[in-house]
Amino acid sequence: MNHQDHPALSLFSQLLAVPSPSGWETALAAVVRKQVTDLGYDVESDQAGNLLVRLPGRAAGGPVVCYAAHMDEIAAVVQRIEPDGTLRLIRSGGLFPWKLGETPLVIMGDERSIDGVLSMGAGHGAGQRTIEWEDVRVLTGLAPAQLAAAGVRPGTPVVPSRSICGPIIFGDEADPLVGAWTFDDRMGVVTLLRLLRFLRETGEQPMQPALIAFTVCEEVGGMGAKVLAARERPDLFIAIDGCPMTPGAPLELDGRPGIWTTDRLAPYDPRLVQDLCAAARAAGTELQPVAYDVSASDASMVYAAGLAPRAACFGQVRQNSHGFEVARLSVFDNMLHTLVHFVTNWGV
Repeated sequence: MNHQDHPALSLFSQLLAVPSPSGWETALAAVVRKQVTDLGYDVESDQAGNLLVRLPGRAAGGPVVCYAAHMDEIAAVVQRIEPDGTLRLIRSGGLFPWKLGETPLVIMGDERSIDGVLSMGAGHGAGQRTIEWEDVRVLTGLAPAQLAAAGVRPGTPVVPSRSICGPIIFGDEADPLVGAWTFDDRMGVVTLLRLLRFLRETGEQPMQPALIAFTVCEEVGGMGAKVLAARERPDLFIAIDGCPMTPGAPLELDGRPGIWTTDRLAPYDPRLVQDLCAAARAAGTELQPVAYDVSASDASMVYAAGLAPRAACFGQVRQNSHGFEVARLSVFDNMLHTLVHFVTNWGV
């Protein structure tokens, strides 16, 4: 198989082509909705913008399990427009300018999107210093009136140009790496879509009643997941997300997914951690446990808000988190196989 034709990468590329900053997930949600309805499922949506698929379980009256992946990406937003038409930005989610570098951007105006370039000034004689958002600006080549006509204003989202987002495949042809401007969390969305396809094509059902959720605004506080969990009150909330290789984290980029055991908000349910690890082994892989003192997921934010009694989070191990991220291609199938085994067997 041509690696570019890998089912995870083929679908991921389609999703990556659609900008989806927090609060502006509508276009990506439309793509996800079509993928789900093309498989023959009914899709619900709510006022927050979340998408939801309900699946009956073989165990009548069993605990309801919500499996969630968020549709939003880290971004920046316009803070102010200068008289010369340059833009000053602040971050939306965990994006830092040094992760972007001087790169082409898309400014998503209310009327139309325009191109720009992030500028950090002259390199000659600049010396070494930490770059913060107040140190950079976006060159647009347009006057304030032209920007206003495009609907650019304070709060307008700004994302990297899709032309530089990838994905790219590199390294050992037999076990390659994949790089892209953030797998977070389109690859979680891909995994849930592949799960739905597997269930449809095989005729299998989840063991327990399942909610497959595609959520909004995770990067800015898990807002969509909280709205959904407050309404549905699932017994378990499991986020399908990534595991960043933070300093000191005992993670390897070897194709094994990772599983969160704690983060800055809460510990994860140790029984669920054990059960997901067992599912991975049964599926022919292994999960790498990791403890974070930073970061949070939809699952921990829901749990910390008292909206679900048990929570877990697992997904691809990735280098360069919140930047041009790198993961092992094999990890995406291992995520799927682990999830399939858990969904169809947990609670037996």
